[in-house]
Amino acid sequence: MDKLKRVLRGEEEEDEEDIITKVYNGSTLSWSTRLKGFIGCFVIGCTMSILSTLMLLLPSKKGLQIFALFYTIGNLAAFGSTFFLMGPVRQLKNMFKPTRIIATILVILLLGLTLCAALWWKNSGLAIIFCIGQFLALTWYSLSYIPYARDAVTKCCTSCVA
Repeated sequence: MDKLKRVLRGEEEEDEEDIITKVYNGSTLSWSTRLKGFIGCFVIGCTMSILSTLMLLLPSKKGLQIFALFYTIGNLAAFGSTFFLMGPVRQLKNMFKPTRIIATILVILLLGLTLCAALWWKNSGLAIIFCIGQFLALTWYSLSYIPYARDAVTKCCTSCVA
């Protein structure tokens, strides 16, 4: 409709690059919106993880399966919250940098294995082991964003073991 009005008024048509720029600018989020999205997603993720521990109180074997499911969904939401801060494309590029690729693959693999163990294989013990692996892999992945944090943790662990 706007295009028809411009033509009838005799205005020049906009070139395609300008339209692409408008679409790009219309789809980007402001910093405050990104921060709100990050906080919201992170809070939802933490809440799901905390709720998952309450599922351990359920007496049946289903409680462990529900725990694994809620814990994984919580981790996915917390993990996804970073997409708001950096943007999805930049975050994906950072995830697969040589310094983080192993940690990223481990996180994704353990998230999938936890869901398989809880929902498909119905093996609660294995699901718990994979949940512990998720925690460790996400911690290692998160430490990759803090300069020298991995080195400090490695030295601390080796000095405790030795």
